[in-house]
Amino acid sequence: MFSNQNVFKIVTSNFFVKLFSGVEVRGKFPIAITFLLLFPLVNFSQTNFQQAEEFFKKEKFSQAKPIFEGHLKQNPKDKKTLEYLGDIAAHDQNWDDAIKYYKALVEEEDGNANFHYKYGGALGMKAVSVNKFRAATYLGDIKRELELAAKLDPNHIDTRWALIEYYLQLPGMLGGSESKATNYAKELQTISPVDGYLAMGHIAEYSERYKEAVEYYKKAVKVGGSPHTYNKLAGLYEKNNQPQQALETISKSLKVHKDNNLNYQIGKLSAKYNIEPEYGIDCLGTYLANYSDNNEASKAWAYYYLAQINKNVGKKQLALTWIDKALNEKPNFEEAQNEKTRILAL
Repeated sequence: MFSNQNVFKIVTSNFFVKLFSGVEVRGKFPIAITFLLLFPLVNFSQTNFQQAEEFFKKEKFSQAKPIFEGHLKQNPKDKKTLEYLGDIAAHDQNWDDAIKYYKALVEEEDGNANFHYKYGGALGMKAVSVNKFRAATYLGDIKRELELAAKLDPNHIDTRWALIEYYLQLPGMLGGSESKATNYAKELQTISPVDGYLAMGHIAEYSERYKEAVEYYKKAVKVGGSPHTYNKLAGLYEKNNQPQQALETISKSLKVHKDNNLNYQIGKLSAKYNIEPEYGIDCLGTYLANYSDNNEASKAWAYYYLAQINKNVGKKQLALTWIDKALNEKPNFEEAQNEKTRILAL
């Protein structure tokens, strides 16, 4: 969900709202009658909270947020509500609010590794959003929270990834250390071999040891085989100016995972690097034929790359047809407008 290392993982779980703990009933009404009179309000509150959880699960955070805020006013120490609000703030990159909610969580439950991880992560993201002098003031707290999370939960994968990024990104004079990052990668290797290989590959890539990184990513593909492992390998090939290898890697992923987004990625590589044009056209055609709102790129971008491929092979009229479709789909598409100028110049 977030830029840089994906420090946060938004989680959801069911929560039963207890509004009657400690209620003392006074007056002439028997307790049972008072309960019945109040029950609709209680039921409404519970339904409201459950609705907020549904909004959250569907990533409708602007609708969930005010309901959670109202619930927190009545239950200021409720951990689940604090966590939901912290996650929403983190999603919105409102790091001050995320820090506030996550700090309240660790104060309520100091032994919870995930709370310390989220608090440390929010501090880390705040640090990268300010100037380097202010960022330095956060370093001690970030390190403390993440290392405490790692200590509290020896199997906490996300914390170790965050610590790897922390030690890689930090200059040596401020405590950065590739060897410490590597130690956490080795811990990941024990917990999850695929994460271990990905982490070792990431460290090697960060240090521009590309051949070594390729070998680790290949091992991650062999052990895990997830779309992410293929994407990391393909991304490194592309970064290292090896687009043919990148295209072949994505093609292998497509055979395994049958993910329509991979058709788009192949077409994009074909267009960008002018390789295997017929294959690129076929994949983009398949992408459009099976397009849904869940796909990663709009139809306009697929039309754009179809135009680019046809321009690359000298088919000017076909290229114009596709670029016009892109502009009809998205009239203010600046890249498509520029591409049309290039096509007309052929």
